[in-house]
Amino acid sequence: MTDLTYSSVELMIIHSSRLLRDGDVVFVGVGQPNLACNLAKRTHAPNLTMIYEAGVIGAEPERLPLSIGDPTLVTGSLSVVSMFDIFSLYLQKGNVDVGFLGGAQIDRYGNINATVIGSDYNHPKTRLPGSGGAQEIAAWANRCYIMTPHQLRRFPEKVDFLTSAGYIDGKGAREKAGLRGAGPVCVVTDLGMLEPDENGELVLTTLHPGKTADQAKANTGWDLKVSKDLKISSDVTQIELDILRNELDPSGIYLK
Repeated sequence: MTDLTYSSVELMIIHSSRLLRDGDVVFVGVGQPNLACNLAKRTHAPNLTMIYEAGVIGAEPERLPLSIGDPTLVTGSLSVVSMFDIFSLYLQKGNVDVGFLGGAQIDRYGNINATVIGSDYNHPKTRLPGSGGAQEIAAWANRCYIMTPHQLRRFPEKVDFLTSAGYIDGKGAREKAGLRGAGPVCVVTDLGMLEPDENGELVLTTLHPGKTADQAKANTGWDLKVSKDLKISSDVTQIELDILRNELDPSGIYLK
């Protein structure tokens, strides 16, 4: 371990960025996933192509975009098309390698809830923003990554409402439902990383330095399995932190 000081948000962004491959086409929103993509582009994946829901392809924003409709996304982009074209000709046709997702709840099979907290849809404890394009991204992107803090309330055994499909209820369920994309291949948290086993159940496969499997299990709403080949992730670097803090989000809009 190094002596670097960093936040849990910076930790998740950096490890999410490392999952991206050079040449990937990524369907990304604003906020922390956007920072992960731009960090990857400035480090190990210079040929990353970012697609935004508003219809911007190959965005090269001069400043941090504040929404998917921020005009800065258009400057220097490869193309601007309609939202219909983005979803039908790119996402649904299989031309998007990665979808970045998040949500209020992620369950045992990687399903996401971003709609309501509570079992009664009409009278929920909390009403959330809903899917946006995440439902389609979860269904059709070639692979998906999820980024979220590892907290007990965020990892129930079963989501209160299935907004975006993971592996639904286990092996073969995605295919039976007609979903072409591979689903969530990794969930990045501030404790480690979860990956699906052969049955689609999320398993702890990686711990971040200084974190323990007991911490992860205590903050998961089901009996979290731990991989026999449990890995320890590489620590963050000063270069990655400098890019995040000084180039990408100097005002701390999303890093706070």
